[in-house]
Order: sequence, then structure tokens, then C-alpha cells
Amino acid sequence: MSTVAPLRPTPGPEPAGRHPAGPAYAPPAEARRRWSMRLPAAWPVTALFVLYPLWWALGLPSFIFAILAVPMAVQLFRRGNVRVPPGFGLWLILLAWVVLSGLMLDITAPNTLTPNGFGRYIGWGIRAMNYTALTVTMLYVLNLSERELPRKRLLRLFGFMAVITVIGGYVGALMPQLKFVAPLNYLLPGVIAKEPFVHRLMHVEVAQVQEVLAGEASSPRPAAPFEYTNTWGENLAILLIWFIVAWVVLGRGTRRLFGYAVVLASLFPIVYSLNRGLWIGLVIGAVYVALRLALRGRIVVLVGLSLATALVGVAVLASPLGTLLDERMSNGHSDDIRATLSSGAVAAANHSPVLGYGGNRALIGSNRSIAIGKSADCRQCGNRELGSNGQLWNLLVGQGYVGAFCYSAFFLWCLWRFRHDHTPIGIAGSLVLILMLFFQFLYGSLNTTLAYGLISVALLARNDLHLRAQRREARLAAAEAAGPRALTERRTR
Repeated sequence: MSTVAPLRPTPGPEPAGRHPAGPAYAPPAEARRRWSMRLPAAWPVTALFVLYPLWWALGLPSFIFAILAVPMAVQLFRRGNVRVPPGFGLWLILLAWVVLSGLMLDITAPNTLTPNGFGRYIGWGIRAMNYTALTVTMLYVLNLSERELPRKRLLRLFGFMAVITVIGGYVGALMPQLKFVAPLNYLLPGVIAKEPFVHRLMHVEVAQVQEVLAGEASSPRPAAPFEYTNTWGENLAILLIWFIVAWVVLGRGTRRLFGYAVVLASLFPIVYSLNRGLWIGLVIGAVYVALRLALRGRIVVLVGLSLATALVGVAVLASPLGTLLDERMSNGHSDDIRATLSSGAVAAANHSPVLGYGGNRALIGSNRSIAIGKSADCRQCGNRELGSNGQLWNLLVGQGYVGAFCYSAFFLWCLWRFRHDHTPIGIAGSLVLILMLFFQFLYGSLNTTLAYGLISVALLARNDLHLRAQRREARLAAAEAAGPRALTERRTR
């Protein structure tokens, strides 16, 4: 489950000025125009990152991965043999379970409402489509050559989305009432547009206004350019990791200064989001990087990182953001809800441990009341969804213990496989995998978070191939250098 046969190089057109007919050969002007009009091989990845704000505004965040996966799949098919990442067999089992779990959509889970309506089939179909599309995306990025998509360019694409996410955080915090209907909504049939899942996607909001802090009617929490605040938080944590690598660790001069400025600017929306999972994830990241640096003996860098982290922490706590942070940590309004949903997910998995139930299920009552539905006296009561409080719980309800195991085992396998990569990409990629495993207890990962996680796996695998090639070349060079010397020594004896 590591890799299959390496990718066969595909022949390309001869460059101008070089041809079997002679060095002076130049292709006709029409041929040159045809070549210049061809899109670069990595254009779907570029479109996925650079144009994502447009996809979000158009109402396509849950469909753009499937749309762009089509040209990716065509390219993979034309290339022939395809590399796969470590543990890919586990991931294929998860894909199969997502499809097979559709057989359970009409079965009622314990303590949940009887499934009805066509929406559950739409939701299952979209999930299966996106799991497949994200798998194709991972394989596509892994099989692109360094010439087609340099690793540094991929880092910069991650960094671009980090900047867009920080900007979206400011928009959500300062203009929380901004919302609009996506243009795609007017093209969909009425039956589909009215489905709750689709309706939520088509009504775009830059923030979620929720009752979070005690004594306040509502708190605006940034979400742009994603659907939910929690998605914004987990994505920002992952994107900032790659941004720091691209602009701070590998950057020089003005680029590095810009990197520091963006990281400092991100503090306001990070705190203002009231996202405790994001805060804990950033702490995990700082501790992990510190441990990796310490194990490698990078004491000077470790001291500098510790001082910078301490200064940032003091600055945040001394500002009005410190008060906001303290109030949020003292008001865990969602803790009871999460505990109820988590125990309900485990109960559902115990009743259907192999295939699950195909998707989320509406719980009878809630943590506040056994009543079915909300009331004027209890707006937090009602039919909360089992599986909505994290990717792990979603898999337990939807695909049982088998699906949950395969998801976690895949990322753990990759984490173990790339543990010896001590380059900036290796450390950052391993940290992304750790955060994927951590966030699964708190937030869902479809679609963008899982996309960034799987692309990170592809980046780690490509970096590993590059390091192996370097070591192989070093061994060959050493053998060539040692060969003449060894022959001379034998002759002089």
C-alpha cells in the first residue's frame, strides 16, 4: 500500500528550434498557436485555489471539487500507471463503505426520527461524489511532475488561500450581516433548491451570528469564504501552516516580512471567531514544531520561536481580545450538545457497526429537552443531527466503525510513513495530519478541510520521492568517486 509502478513520462511536442530534421527547424505558426493555447497540466489545481472565492460566491463550494475532478481524472487516465500514497488501500475501503452505506438510508437509527423525504438520498449522493472527487484530487497532485506543478508553487497556492481566509475573517467580523443569494440558486429546480442542505449553500453568509458568550444576545463569528465558522477555523489552522512555510521559513526579504505581517493580522479574526478548537489546534501546532526542532538540535530556532510565541500571547492577553478569549473559555455553551451528540453517535454505531446508516440522523429531543422540535421557551431544543459535531462522529453514524477506523488509520499510516522527513515540508505536512486527526473529534472535514488534508498527503509523498531521488543520486556519485580510488589502491598494493 505504498506506491505502484512510477508514472510513465508522456511524450510532448518538440520545442521550437529542435527537431529530428535539424536544429534550424521551426514548427509552423499555426502549430505554435495551438501549443500556446493549451492549458498547463496543473490548471485544475490552480483554479481550485485561486478561484475558490468565486466558487464560494457562486454557491459552488460543495460541487467545484467534483467539477474539477473530471479533467483531473481524464489526465490520470491518459497517463497510465498512477502513483498512490501510503495506506491507500485503507482509503479505498472507506470509499467503498461510503457507497455501500447507502443501503441503510431507510433504516431508523436508535433514538432518532424515522427517515423520510428525498433529501437523505441527495445528501448521500453528494457525500459519495465528493469523497470520490477529493480522492481524484489527491492522486492528481501526487502524479504531477515537479515541472508541471513545483512544490513551491503548491505551497504558494496554500498561502494564497490563507490570505483569503484571513481577509474573509475580517469581513465576517466587521460586516457580519452581509449575506446574499448565490446565482446558482436561480438555475436549480425548485424541489432541489428548497432542500435544507442545498438552501444553506445557496444563501451565502460571511459570518454565523450565534449565542456564545454569556450576557450577549449574539456573537458574529467569521465564516467567509467557507460555509461555517468551524470550517473557517480548521481551514485557517491548516492553511497558516503552509503559509508560514512558504512565506516565512522559505521566504526572504520582503516576502518574509509580508509573511510576518499576515500572521500578526490573523490574530484578530482568530480570537474574534470564538473558535476554541482553532485555538487548541494552534497550541498543538506550536508544541509539535517545538518538539521537532528540539529533537533535531535546532535550539536557536526553538528559542526564537518560543520568544515570538510568548510575545504574541502577551500582546493578545493585554489587548481587548484577551477579555474576549477569557469569556469564551468560560462559556462552553456547546459542551452539553456535543456530549449528547457524541454519545448518540456511539449508540448508533453500536446498533449498526459495519455499514452505519448512510448519513446523519435527526435526534429525538436534545440535551435540553425530550420534546420533539423547538419552542418559544427553548430555542436550543429540537432535533439536532447525530454526526454533525465532528468527522469522527459523522463516520460512526454514516459508515459505522469500519468507516471511522479507515479514515483515522489512513492519516496515522501516512504520519508514520513520513516521520523521517525533517524538511520544512515534512514537518509542516506531518503537523497537518495531526490536526486532521484532532479536528475530527470537533468538526466535519468535507469538503475543503479534507481536500487540504489529502493534498497535503500528496505533497508529503512527492517530497518523499524527491528526497529518495536525492539520496539515490548521492549514493551513485559516492560509488563513482570511490570506484577509481579503490582500483588505484588495489594496483599499488
